[in-house]
Amino acid sequence: MTRIVVVGGGAGGLELATKLGRTLARKGRAKVTLVDKNSSHLWKPLLHEVATGSLDEGVDALSYRAHAKNHHFDFHLGSLCGIDRERKVIQLAELTDDEGELLMPAREVEYDMLVLSIGSTSNDFNTPGVRENCIFLDSPAQAHRFRTEMNNEFLKLHAKNGNGTVDIAIVGGGATGVELSAELHNAVQALKTYGFGDLDSSKLNVNLVEAGERILPALPPRLSAAAHSELTKLGVNVRTSTMVTCADSEGLTTKDGEKIPAQLMVWAAGIKAPDFMKDFGGLETNRINQLVVTPTLQTTRDENIFVIGDLAQCQQADGSFVPPRAQAAHQMASRAFSNIVAKLSGRDMKPYVYKDKGSLVSLSRFSTVGSLMGNLTKGSMMIEGRIARVVYISLYRMHQMALHGAFKTGLIILMGRINRVLRPNLKLH
Repeated sequence: MTRIVVVGGGAGGLELATKLGRTLARKGRAKVTLVDKNSSHLWKPLLHEVATGSLDEGVDALSYRAHAKNHHFDFHLGSLCGIDRERKVIQLAELTDDEGELLMPAREVEYDMLVLSIGSTSNDFNTPGVRENCIFLDSPAQAHRFRTEMNNEFLKLHAKNGNGTVDIAIVGGGATGVELSAELHNAVQALKTYGFGDLDSSKLNVNLVEAGERILPALPPRLSAAAHSELTKLGVNVRTSTMVTCADSEGLTTKDGEKIPAQLMVWAAGIKAPDFMKDFGGLETNRINQLVVTPTLQTTRDENIFVIGDLAQCQQADGSFVPPRAQAAHQMASRAFSNIVAKLSGRDMKPYVYKDKGSLVSLSRFSTVGSLMGNLTKGSMMIEGRIARVVYISLYRMHQMALHGAFKTGLIILMGRINRVLRPNLKLH
């Protein structure tokens, strides 16, 4: 029986393992194993809501073990640390608890076909002090850390009877930085109704710092300007053409020597693959440690290893590279699935072609802006406001449908509406 191992349970990896389990593993054609360093899955575009408490990850997170049981694949908890391509095994590091006690020893997992989908981490571009003083909002653990520190700062302010401000600096004017900036003001308004009567938006000082000429460079200038205007109305201080040269415990320093004070700092300015992926197993990598793949999503030096998501450097026929987006990971998962099935059946594999469905950025409950691309619009259609918000939410529903099917997703939506009545609007613990 063919052993297929998927490493990384992000959007693409989990969708792929689920499809393989439902089809090949259920029929006994393959043994499918998912490996991840976390025990649960949370859709990465939702991390800014987890960070502010607008989303309870305890409710929305998906248990890998439970999902594996329901979809006919196995799950191994562990962190990838090495690979032996000759023996066709991956190495998992030993697993310890918070006190350093050994839970599981280092292990090896055998494979016939391997899919790497471990995603990306924030790129600090070796800026001094960033790694020591900033939070990288690229995992649920980091989002939880931000929420804890944010709530502590609000408690300190409340103890001073509201005298002073909570200063938060966010570096990076992409989707993560913009969405977090807006969500913070939503959180402050919610906190005011939970015993923090002396808090309002004037007590929150948010600086959104972007080195480029405008925020949301992936969107057309008109929508970028609309988002800029919305954030300014909320009270966010949007600083474009501002490069950060270092960070310390008191804030950020810009290229012009200006000091931006902050008790909390988030770095969301660019991505890279994890450092240990550099020349991983003798495979070809690029300058940000991504694995270089062929059009069929196989690595250039090993046809038995596929790569999907942010970890893959995939060049298109026009010379462009597939951007690191959730929609790309979703599309790659579908193409990798069909290519794996074709490879097992001895049929020809097809190249992956990225189809840009547009970009949407949520400004919390205040607004949503974005562009949609498709055959009906013959190009790009700009949307904003309530319609854009509905479309933004539907992207998450599509991910849920890929994992659970239409019926269970419908039940999840129903439970979400019930929880809006039963649970507080903000996670307060």
